[in-house]
Amino acid sequence: MRPTCRPLCLQILIAFFALISTASADDRKTYIIHMDNSKVLELKSSYKQPQEWYEEILQSTRTSSAADGDDDLYEALAPELLYTYKNTVTGFSAKLTHEQYKSLIDIDGVIHAVPDDTRRIQTTYSPYFLGLESGGKAGLWNARKLQKPTSDVIIGIIDTGIWPEHISFSDTGLPPVSLRWKGGCEEGTNFSTKNCNNKLIGAKAFFKGYEASYGRINSSVEFRSARDSVGHGTHTASTAAGNAVPGASFSGSAQGIARGISFTSRIAAYKVCWARDCTNSDILAAIDQAVADGVDVLSLSLVADAIPYYQDSAIIAALGASQKGVFVSFSAGNSGPLPSTVGNTAPWVMTVAASSLDRRFMGDVQLSNGIKLSGASIYSSNQKKTKELPLVYNQTAGYIKGAEYCLPGSLSPSLVKDKIVVCMRGINYKTAKGLVVKSAGGAGMVLLNTRSDGEELVADPHVLPATLLGASASKAIKGYLKQHKSLTASISFRGTTFGARSPMMASFSSRGPSPLDPYIIKPDITAPGINILAAWPPISPITELSNDKRRSQFNILSGTSMSCPHVSGIAALIKSVHKDWSPAAIKSAIMTSAYTHDNKGHLISDLSNTTKFATPFEFGSGHVNPGTALNPGLLYDITGEDYLQYLCSINYTNAQVTILARKKYNCSSNEKGKALQPGNLNYPSFAVILDANRRRKTTLTYKRTVTNVGTARISYKVVVNKPKGVEVSVVPKVLNFKEVGEKQSYKVSFSVTTSRSVSSFGSLIWMGGSYSVRSPIAVTWQ
Repeated sequence: MRPTCRPLCLQILIAFFALISTASADDRKTYIIHMDNSKVLELKSSYKQPQEWYEEILQSTRTSSAADGDDDLYEALAPELLYTYKNTVTGFSAKLTHEQYKSLIDIDGVIHAVPDDTRRIQTTYSPYFLGLESGGKAGLWNARKLQKPTSDVIIGIIDTGIWPEHISFSDTGLPPVSLRWKGGCEEGTNFSTKNCNNKLIGAKAFFKGYEASYGRINSSVEFRSARDSVGHGTHTASTAAGNAVPGASFSGSAQGIARGISFTSRIAAYKVCWARDCTNSDILAAIDQAVADGVDVLSLSLVADAIPYYQDSAIIAALGASQKGVFVSFSAGNSGPLPSTVGNTAPWVMTVAASSLDRRFMGDVQLSNGIKLSGASIYSSNQKKTKELPLVYNQTAGYIKGAEYCLPGSLSPSLVKDKIVVCMRGINYKTAKGLVVKSAGGAGMVLLNTRSDGEELVADPHVLPATLLGASASKAIKGYLKQHKSLTASISFRGTTFGARSPMMASFSSRGPSPLDPYIIKPDITAPGINILAAWPPISPITELSNDKRRSQFNILSGTSMSCPHVSGIAALIKSVHKDWSPAAIKSAIMTSAYTHDNKGHLISDLSNTTKFATPFEFGSGHVNPGTALNPGLLYDITGEDYLQYLCSINYTNAQVTILARKKYNCSSNEKGKALQPGNLNYPSFAVILDANRRRKTTLTYKRTVTNVGTARISYKVVVNKPKGVEVSVVPKVLNFKEVGEKQSYKVSFSVTTSRSVSSFGSLIWMGGSYSVRSPIAVTWQ
């Protein structure tokens, strides 16, 4: 018989006897181990499965110090294999002591090992707003070019699970699932295979990493299955691909037909988020499984702290998914308006910011001095207006520190009974403040935005009559309270209104520049993320309050978690028409077709400061525009090898790039031996780093290659909007195409003309026929 691993087994024995354990059973943690894929292929050629090798490796790390009599400790310290990964990442995750981990990283074939980490979870009208619905801007759903079966496209939602019986996931009218689908539905707590249908074609739960960190999931509190008890996953899944539901609303607000962006696409739900966290080992297993199952699009409304790409297992897996033709979108995060807070910044994923619709849910405050202030609320009651009642705030509402924020226990019942309490936004949840006010006997609440919140009006389902005011109105009402000690007010509710200025960037939406990678503009795009109505589990509270007994079939939420599935759905629409386009090509189409002006003809502004316009560090390439994304004219495509070469150009070491390549990688072996520079990644935007003091080279030249996907025999002329302080030149200035599918390259040079201390922005646009292919330029000065 052929030998399978003589050198490897010798290494294992050496590692085993060299191990000296000082560990305890409590010392064990979960680690993700990245293996050399070439070693795995070598094992397969010897008819050995990777899991056998992984188990041998883990066996080699078992501590021997307990073998002299303490058998219980010996077993308690045994390494535990959790998952094996083979589609987007090569390797496994396991629960190990620190000593076992140290022993493992020296074994041949182990590329990298990293401790498990966590990520956090972050419609009736948005399809119309995006021009998808008949009667909208373009009625794209009815366009001839979309008369191809979007039901062939499968969207994987990696989130908190799904409520399978919801009417949004009915399969009425859908044909049988394609034979290419390899996935299915797993049994679990209150979940059976019968819960799936031709709409919800896959549902699986991943919790080994979570339970390794937090202990076994209590099935009496949350479902140990793909069933969603939180609501977040159900909401995001229906936003991306929920079925059409007539007469949807939330307590009468946002009435209409609720449907996802690609409402005939199939859904596969992968539950990775539980009561306390979403662990990377579970997320990685879900991505790996989803790609094996056959999804076309992956949507992850999750965000984590910024760490280098080679340490971020979910981002590494996303590269593997992209290389296998799967489009991956992530939310940008909800840490705005501070700069450099954007998450999920890898160039191979779509990073989605959040902005507003022109729909509002209005709640007004009428003051006794005659001033009327407009705010936002979705308070549901037959009561359309409160009585005129005294206003109290801070010391007039409570003697304890924290009264201005309406923190638990801070309000005095004797001071707030039957009055309207003014509460500053911050620290505790907005709806939780209302519960504090109501518990103390208050009759209503006026919430005040801080300066950083700006004019962002996120509507909430309050437990008592309440409304949220923007920063300017908040400043005014605090001033009136100082002037008029006996100020009274009433709150009235106008319900759903339309026509507001939009889109505007959400204050909460995380901002660039990227804290990890200044050579890529992030986020990539913005999409609707404020006050989005979508499906909701009937058992879940409509707020984050555990004692909120209200339930609804639909709910209104805000966040980049809501904007991300909009783009996932748009990617599915594009995939249904252009099945041969790569994930990078689909991403290019979405980015270069985006718009940067609002419905009033102004540049998109920022709700955190409405006196200034937003920039590519807020909205990336602009607001998503699905009608033009289907037919963008030109594409910027990127291969998996291009991404690896890019990592080399930003000074990743061979060992670090090897982790993402899943095999040994040598950066010096780049094509034709040319020197690499970050600006040459064929990305649909331009991030430029220039020396403000002119100590170094002051001209940078980038190369791009575009593919004609529009019409044959067409010419494009370049139009440049120069960033302040920079001269921009393009060669050639005209691109002439004879055929569809033809590629042409151009170079663009950036030179310093005036030193600056702040970033400046511009754009490069290729215009030909009816096409306008726009790329943003962001210049950062160092």
